[in-house]
Amino acid sequence: MDTIPPSRRSENMRRIRSAGTAPEMAVRRLVHALGFRYRLRKKDLPGKPDLVFGPRRKVIFVHGCFWHRHQDSACPIAREPKSNREYWVAKLNRNKQRDAEHEDALSRAGWEALTVWECEVESDIESVERKVMAFLGSPR
Repeated sequence: MDTIPPSRRSENMRRIRSAGTAPEMAVRRLVHALGFRYRLRKKDLPGKPDLVFGPRRKVIFVHGCFWHRHQDSACPIAREPKSNREYWVAKLNRNKQRDAEHEDALSRAGWEALTVWECEVESDIESVERKVMAFLGSPR
């Protein structure tokens, strides 16, 4: 049973953005500062990746730890929902399954994908920078 009234839950859910989140904006600023140029959320690619590097055939997803079920045991954000568990666990597991399907489809189409997690951005941006540089190589 959900502990929040439906009208309040609806208002909460309406405020959750799927694009332009703080972690995504931090990664975008980082990538741009490193000298890489990208496109945003190409609708013709599976999963509409957050950052698309067309000529390199590489994409970056910036995932929220809660919404995409980050499995790192040290992640403080990927917690289990406390109310209406049956609904939320099914929904979040489906999100994770869909992410895997999108990465598989991208791979079959010749694209490489990197996932950057919200907790990584918030806790250690230098490691995100190293991860991005290893993934993308050097800017042209």
